[in-house]
Amino acid sequence: MDWKRLLKFTQDEVLGLDIGSSAVKIVQLRKDDTGCTVTAAGIVEIADADEDNNTRREINTVRAIRTCLQLTGIQTRLAVCSVCGPEVAVRYFKFPILPPEEIEGAVLLEAKQVCPFNVDDSAVDYQLIPDGENSVSGVLVATTNKLMKRKSRLTEDASLNNVLMDVDGLALLNCFNEYEKDEAGRTTAILNVGNSYTNLAIMGNNALPFIRDMAYAGDDIVKQIATEEDVSTETVSEILYGCEGSSQPQLEFGDSLEKACQKLIVDVTETLRYYTAQEKSGFVEKVFVCGGFALVKGFVELLDNQLPTTAVLWNPFDKIRCDAGWQCEDILQKNGPAMT
Repeated sequence: MDWKRLLKFTQDEVLGLDIGSSAVKIVQLRKDDTGCTVTAAGIVEIADADEDNNTRREINTVRAIRTCLQLTGIQTRLAVCSVCGPEVAVRYFKFPILPPEEIEGAVLLEAKQVCPFNVDDSAVDYQLIPDGENSVSGVLVATTNKLMKRKSRLTEDASLNNVLMDVDGLALLNCFNEYEKDEAGRTTAILNVGNSYTNLAIMGNNALPFIRDMAYAGDDIVKQIATEEDVSTETVSEILYGCEGSSQPQLEFGDSLEKACQKLIVDVTETLRYYTAQEKSGFVEKVFVCGGFALVKGFVELLDNQLPTTAVLWNPFDKIRCDAGWQCEDILQKNGPAMT
């Protein structure tokens, strides 16, 4: 199945905007007959704000987006964003054969039954999948209007035009299918570990996407290590990410890191086994790890040792051309897994 239909723009250049909880990441791509080329990339941290001060946090986020645009020199204002979390659902459906005019209504009814939020106040889209003559099958995607409006408002406040809203898990699979063609035909998974959410996206031989978003992610791991070691979360982050110029002592968090990652490892393991049982597919042969927390020293190795399958660090920018100078190439080399 070709999920790349979502990215068929008529424009030559578009920027991918990742609005995270702690940083803003931007990658601008130019598309031509030979494929996509990175023409700019940047990452800017979002200034801290009180957890209860949503207004200040949004102001800081917009400021970070504008700063990133200025630093990268990006001129296009066409932005692609994505969403994830408990307000997003990706589900497979299969109906008896239906007239074309009845399919949309059937999909909406299915969404109301399977989505854990009010579909009447949500956006729903779907894609049909050829499945013989006796059924209608496909994949539906739903997300709350509240979540979409928040992302769109942030982009508009930064003077950008949000031309498409994607889903993190599907965007990962699109990218993977485009640049990891040697893995075709194998059941593989992408594990994107950010600060607030972890996305697990799986594609098997049936070409159907399986997406699960987990609320346990980098911030939770950092907090647990901080409690275990009796230090601040700022200290833990500086040491884990190896921040340049850090004045923190070189503490070792090996045991604490392993302990703090156990919930994530258990959740991923259970999801892999559930997928194999439900989809009647071969077990996932390899997990490609990306996201900001993937840059933590020893994290991917820990996953490789404790997950029931091979885990490797994934940087798709190793296979994407870059035409933006050595500084951009350096950003993608060092932070590529976090900018996926």
